[in-house]
Amino acid sequence: MSSFSFIFQYIKQHKKQYIAGIITLFVVDFANLFIPKITGMVTDGLTAHTLDMQGVARYIIEILLVGAVIAIGRFLWRYFLFGASRNIEREVRNGMFEHLEKMSVEYYNEHKTGDLMTRFTSDLNAVRMAIGPAVISAFDASVMAVMVVCQMMFYVSVKLTLLAIIPMLFISAGELYYGKIMKKRFLERQEAVSDLTDFVQESFSGVRVIKAFVREKAECAAFRRSNYRAKEKNLEVVKLQAVVMPLLDVIIGVSSLITLLYGGYLALIGEITLGRFVAFNQYIGMLVWPMLACGDAITMFSQGGASLKRIQEVFEEKPEIFDREEVEPVEKIRGDITFDHLTFIHRGHSEPTLKDICLEVEAGTTLAIIGRTGNGKTTLVNLLLHLYNTKPEMILIDGRDINTIPLKTLRENIAYVPQDNFLFSNTLKSNIAFGVEAEDMEQITRATQAACIHENIVSFPDGYETIVGERGVTLSGGQKQRSSIARALMKDAPILILDDALSAVDTDTEEHILKNLKENRKGKTTILIAHRISTIQNADKILVLDEGEAKECGTHRELMELHGIYRDMFEKQQLEAAFEGGNV
Repeated sequence: MSSFSFIFQYIKQHKKQYIAGIITLFVVDFANLFIPKITGMVTDGLTAHTLDMQGVARYIIEILLVGAVIAIGRFLWRYFLFGASRNIEREVRNGMFEHLEKMSVEYYNEHKTGDLMTRFTSDLNAVRMAIGPAVISAFDASVMAVMVVCQMMFYVSVKLTLLAIIPMLFISAGELYYGKIMKKRFLERQEAVSDLTDFVQESFSGVRVIKAFVREKAECAAFRRSNYRAKEKNLEVVKLQAVVMPLLDVIIGVSSLITLLYGGYLALIGEITLGRFVAFNQYIGMLVWPMLACGDAITMFSQGGASLKRIQEVFEEKPEIFDREEVEPVEKIRGDITFDHLTFIHRGHSEPTLKDICLEVEAGTTLAIIGRTGNGKTTLVNLLLHLYNTKPEMILIDGRDINTIPLKTLRENIAYVPQDNFLFSNTLKSNIAFGVEAEDMEQITRATQAACIHENIVSFPDGYETIVGERGVTLSGGQKQRSSIARALMKDAPILILDDALSAVDTDTEEHILKNLKENRKGKTTILIAHRISTIQNADKILVLDEGEAKECGTHRELMELHGIYRDMFEKQQLEAAFEGGNV
């Protein structure tokens, strides 16, 4: 789909507003033609002494009526055309956000947040200017110019009109070339702004790391370089405008000078009257705006076209994860999970992250997954959430291929506590109730008590109404983890996944949470990912991942008897605990 076709589908939805706006604009332009004509008639009447005060008063009333029509018309075309462009901006922004919500995790791995934010703001604003103010400028530059030139030819002089518009032809030709260069430079400018926005966003998000490593000066230097590049790209746009706009004024000035000299000569020899000469000069003044409007329109269309291309790129990206044709409704999920020779390779990787995983997990089982960092533990649960695609029949839930279960149903029946424990900039109550429809305080309290965070929350000055900072930065690591656990428990889902969700809590709190989970999760499947064996040793089944392979599987006792990877990890952790205890 071309950029024009893409935006035209939105314009069609507001065609009534556009038609009303353009008709009103035409009426305003047409009304503008009468003012120079009336002025010329008054001048001729006064010069020839054929006009008395009553006649002057009549002409003044006519000018006032025309002025009223112009004033009302200008309000209406602004209301219609600017209103339509604002509505389209809102609709495109809504559509873009909804589309991005459907995109897979891989998309966000490959696209920077700052670049997407620039498309939502600066690019969309440029598109709005192209479908609003630029339409007005283009209409005035064409229709108004034609009407004024016709009035000049028929009311004043054909020869004088043709002579006056010769410089205007050079303007039209030059502005077409100008538009092509402007589009290219504006696209480069938007890319530079995107890079700058992304740099700022990352720097603010990672400010604690920057301070911890004393990298403030280095970051400032890097920011200055990025900011300088953005400035240079902006200046390239501005320099082009700085050359073209004064040149435009010069050509318009030449046209006015020709009119003044030749028109004055025609008035002196009596070929045209003084009133018509005055009117002609006013018409020339009216032509100045269409010529300037033409330049503005080309600038806005060029910038809007460049930005529209960047926005269209977002819409053209297709979600990798979606409900396929073979999807069938599911009434209820029990929680039986089967991994059948599961193999998965991340995009851009040559080696599989997971290799030939085979495992049966019955509903109500607590499965623990342990292994060294980077061995595919998080990837395994991400596949269970269908955040990545797998081949058919590799993951079964209740005996059904995960690819045939609707995404909404699947994810509604899985509660998830991710590694990063993301919290929104909102109240603690809203964060904990994020996955449910209503904020039931009794249910929230039960969940926070099970997650051992209730006492902490009520000790805050604002309690559950406490606003957490961006990404939950105002809370400690343990508080964020326990808040995330409470949020997951609120769903009371058949399957609960805790991805290293107890790493930041002390052992006593960990024991209490695990005990509460055992009581609250009876008959429901729980998957625990951890590095500490103390967290998972009471699980019904423990899977040991190494190099993406399921090397060992069994209970704590069975794995200890194998004298393999699990026992080796257990003994190392015991030694570390004893060493730390001795130092204390």
